[in-house]
Formats: sequence, structure tokens, C-alpha cells
Amino acid sequence: YTSGSTGKPKGVVIPQQHVVRLLGATEQWFQFGPDDVWTLFHSHAFDFSVWELWGALLRGGRLIIIPSLLSRSPADFLRLLAQEKVTVLNQTPSAFYQLMQADQEHPDLGSNLTLRCVIFGGEALELKRLHDWYERHEDTAPTLINMYGITETTVHVSYIALNQKLAATEENSLIGRGIPDLQVYVLDSGLHPVPAGVAGELYIAGAGLA
Repeated sequence: YTSGSTGKPKGVVIPQQHVVRLLGATEQWFQFGPDDVWTLFHSHAFDFSVWELWGALLRGGRLIIIPSLLSRSPADFLRLLAQEKVTVLNQTPSAFYQLMQADQEHPDLGSNLTLRCVIFGGEALELKRLHDWYERHEDTAPTLINMYGITETTVHVSYIALNQKLAATEENSLIGRGIPDLQVYVLDSGLHPVPAGVAGELYIAGAGLA
């Protein structure tokens, strides 16, 4: 379902092949495999869950279904991440900010994490709020990745791997470049491409569209 940010949530029909191609088109960045441990943290009505479910299962990984009550307790969730040796974590930025606080309050748990990537989606990411995380964790342990997308484009459209230097710029939510099998354009009201630095609207074309 769409987010409902411009009205009532609407169901979107996505063919299975779009999910398969999403995992194929992003393989170069993630190389998910049978050694990965994922969490199903989000509601199955939220498109992020499609990525969580099939990212794990289509690559033979292990998927841990997070009970609703546990998902609302950042400290308990952090403990689970450490105990189950989770390697791939998907979070909305607002959920991750709470997890960061738990990581700060429980350094014994944070030091035992085996995460190799944290993938953000669902809302804008505030880079300046990541400073605290980077004070305790290396750039690649785990790699923080921001992805942008909407339901009608099969979860994700763009990718950027972050690091402490990028976070220090305190830019607004950086969304990176388009996934290789999509085309991303910034157009004006007449549907003409705008020059670099000029505001416009984002248009997306390619294999992932509903």
C-alpha cells in the first residue's frame, strides 16, 4: 500500500518479476547470501517488508520475524540483533534514531553487533543525527546505506553508501543514484530536464514501475 501521504492509502499491484529484478539489480552492492541473517521488522502492508522478506529468502538467508511488542523496545531489539548475529538490518530513520540511543546506553550490546549493512528507507534521513553512531562504529562495521523509493516503483529507486565524512556535511537526505535498471530524471513543469542545481520534480522510468 502507498503511504497515504496525499490521501487514503491505495493498494498497488506489483508483479513478482519486479521483486526478483530488484534483488538482481542491486546484487553488485549487497551480495546477499545464505550466511546473512535478516529481520522482518516492518508491517507486511509496508513495502519495506517486501525487501526484507525476499531479500532474505531469495538468497537463502535466515529471516527473524520480530514481534510487534519487541519492535517497540529499542533495547530489547538491540539485544536480539546481537544474540541472533543479524547481518542485514532495514530501518526507517526514526526507528534507527531510537536504536542509536539504545546502542549508546548499552555499549556491551553495541560492541557485539555483527551487522554488515543498515539500509534506510521510508522517510527522509537527517545526516547530522548520525554523528553519535559514527563515534562508536566504523564506516564499514556496518555500512549505513540510504535508499529512496515509493511503493509504485517496487520499494527502492536509488542507493548511496554513507560514511562519517558524508554525514559531517549535514546535507539534507542524500538519496544517491538510481538503481541500474531504472532511469531517474529531474524535470520542470513542462517535463523538460532541469540544469544541475535547479529544483524540479523527480520522474522514474524502467523495469520496477507498477
